[in-house]
Amino acid sequence: MTVRDYSHYISGAFEAWNGETVERRSPASGETVARYASGTPADIDRAVTAARKAFESGDWSELSGMERAEVLNRLADLIQENFERLVRIEVEETGKPIRFARGDINGAVGLTRYAASLGMQMAGTTYTNLGRDRTALIMREPVGVVGLVTPWNFPALILMQKVPFALAAGCTVVVKPSEFTSGSTLEIAALASKAGLPDGVFNVVSGKGTVVGQRLTDHPGVDFISFTGSTRVGRNVIESSAKNIVKTSMELGGKSANIVFADADLDAAVDGALMGVFFNNGECCVSGSRLFVQSTVADDFIARVARRASELKVGDPFDDKTDIGAMIDENHFGKVLDFVKSGVAEGAKLLTGGEAAKLGSGHYVQPTVFDHVTPSMTIFQEEIFGPVLSVTRFDTLGEVIGLANDSQYGLSNYVWSKNIDTVMTVSRRLKSGWVQANTIIDGAPQLPLTGVKGSGFGYEMGQAGFEEFTQLKTLFLHTGPRQPVFGS
Repeated sequence: MTVRDYSHYISGAFEAWNGETVERRSPASGETVARYASGTPADIDRAVTAARKAFESGDWSELSGMERAEVLNRLADLIQENFERLVRIEVEETGKPIRFARGDINGAVGLTRYAASLGMQMAGTTYTNLGRDRTALIMREPVGVVGLVTPWNFPALILMQKVPFALAAGCTVVVKPSEFTSGSTLEIAALASKAGLPDGVFNVVSGKGTVVGQRLTDHPGVDFISFTGSTRVGRNVIESSAKNIVKTSMELGGKSANIVFADADLDAAVDGALMGVFFNNGECCVSGSRLFVQSTVADDFIARVARRASELKVGDPFDDKTDIGAMIDENHFGKVLDFVKSGVAEGAKLLTGGEAAKLGSGHYVQPTVFDHVTPSMTIFQEEIFGPVLSVTRFDTLGEVIGLANDSQYGLSNYVWSKNIDTVMTVSRRLKSGWVQANTIIDGAPQLPLTGVKGSGFGYEMGQAGFEEFTQLKTLFLHTGPRQPVFGS
């Protein structure tokens, strides 16, 4: 296996690097797959300076929306042309099954093209009814230099939920990717330069979050911070940004409810239960990790879910038939298994899985299903971020809404029912930024994602996500003679 070596990408080029590196080992095999520069605060300072210089020059921020869209569409073309390479990097670094990595890169292409279209439509508002000698223009402008912090579970996809929207608005960016999965971010930054992005508009500094991430989020030269990661780290980012009174957007953890009513298409809902928790190895902030099943159909439904889960293929992420790959690293692997142990210790009924899957030196966990999980249990309340499903039975609509909302999180929830009244009633009463009905972990670039409670605030994707990277300026214009206010 060829090891990929990367340095920081600043001002349109990979810098020479002779300092410390972060070695990335494949979570599936233990082999070294990449080495990244282990950045310092000085590297962030240099990147922010480059981004500020690029923004103030106007070479990007003052282009027309059409011109920026042309560059972004060329970037989408280049991502498509380098599709297989980017997919391989994602699989090597994350351990996710290759069929899901392909979906991520395709999604990155679609997000880029959609963001380009929004850049062409960026518009303000004019008020011409304020009086015969008064006109007001509300102008939408790029917010400036943006600091982006991205996670390890969807390195390319979440990167492109942010970067093309920021660029379409005319911003410049400094990205701090996860130290586990920096490869695709650095590759895409280089492709952006090839697409015609001016130097300094798209900068990437790799390294540890406690060093370069901390410096980025408390840097006085950053105008806006967009963070995706855990709720715990998100709180630290908010505290850092407060020192400079900087706008932030937080997409944080989740503990989504997946609610199945007796009148649902139960075959589809079984598939949805599996997809909801085992997609992307369960390492997904919108994972439907809490399954609620109406009591009248619960026994058969839960038995089907457990049987199907036991049949899923755990193994080599490069095998097209693999359903569940490797956990991101040894530390997270151990945390997931500790959650499983807590479920057993606290009285949940283990139906399948519950152990490590012994496959070479990789960090694999068997697909695990617990029944009779109660709200007091750790596995009901805490985000596990692994292939572990907690099942709870319910009788009434009011009861399940209370159970679903019994969480510190509020990112996404799911409802399965053929009754539109049920779907609408439950959707309105669930405390989350996103609700999906009769589907799961689905969506489109046009649809904004947001959270409530401990899942954060602000928007990604859609028109609202684009507008996060802009600010409004009001111009109040007086025309014609003006009568004096003081004196004559």
